[in-house]
Amino acid sequence: MTMSSTRYDAEYLLRLRDRLDRAPVTTVALRDLTIAGSPRSIIESPDYTRALAEFDGPLPPILVHHDSMTVIDGIHRFRAAQLRGRTHIDARYFEGSATDGQLLAVALNVTHGRSLSLEERMAAARRILISHPDWADRSVASIAGLSPKKAADIRRDLFSGTAAGGKRVGRDGRARPLDPSQGRTLAAELLVQNPAASLRQIAKEAGVSPTTVADVRDRMARGESPTLQEKSPSRQRRPARRTSAVDPPPGMVPVTEFGDILDTLRRDPSLRLNNAGRSVLRLLDASAAFARNRESIAASLPPHCMHAMATLAEGYARSWELMAEQLRNLDGGL
Repeated sequence: MTMSSTRYDAEYLLRLRDRLDRAPVTTVALRDLTIAGSPRSIIESPDYTRALAEFDGPLPPILVHHDSMTVIDGIHRFRAAQLRGRTHIDARYFEGSATDGQLLAVALNVTHGRSLSLEERMAAARRILISHPDWADRSVASIAGLSPKKAADIRRDLFSGTAAGGKRVGRDGRARPLDPSQGRTLAAELLVQNPAASLRQIAKEAGVSPTTVADVRDRMARGESPTLQEKSPSRQRRPARRTSAVDPPPGMVPVTEFGDILDTLRRDPSLRLNNAGRSVLRLLDASAAFARNRESIAASLPPHCMHAMATLAEGYARSWELMAEQLRNLDGGL
């Protein structure tokens, strides 16, 4: 991981998160490390630490901010190593700023280990918006593990609906105007001033994409306004969305988010580092495959097997419901 004197954009931090497994690992003395904070409301869960300490095997490397030797990700692994009586632990170094290290900690905890609660992710989004008010809602959401709409709601609550600056920085690090018409108008002026300039050159100066510049140029050639015209009410009207038979009931997690939840469990060392946990993950993988292919499976069944399959599906579904109720009761209500 390379050093940078400037802040990383959201896209770079996300790529960095996804490439951590390929970063070099070094051995660090526990006494040289410090804990200065966490994206969690409660920094450490003693029960989780004890569970990690009882594993018969090496713990995955932690992530450490090199300049300060502060643990960015892996506080429970750090504590578990102490409980085991270890003096050293495997670690990877992050060479960026302390602020970017905190952002990376949020991004990591959204996708692996003990996933952050909704309240913790919303708190992280608030901190990101305060330190990076020019980041786009989608950039904030990608780091904090929220939807762009939720990030926009948090922004409105923080800034009372006022915009911080006239631009937003996207996940790719490029600043774009909040009002697209401003960028289009500027692109049109630049095209008139320098008609021989390339699309990329105009796009860079106007803060828009080359595709937008091409559209502005074509509109001007047709004698049209460079800005997008508002659609007439008749074109804006869309039929009301009908509720699908597979839409989740209110309060239930949509099927589209199951993949993220399953990926978080796959990364959790308390599951993947023992046989029982790996058996659970295999079962969940099979269930995920069934959920993805439910319609094609139903369509391919011979008619004489459909009733038996329906009986089994109802029975297994009820077993999953009972398990969900049992887990909620054990956890005190998720």
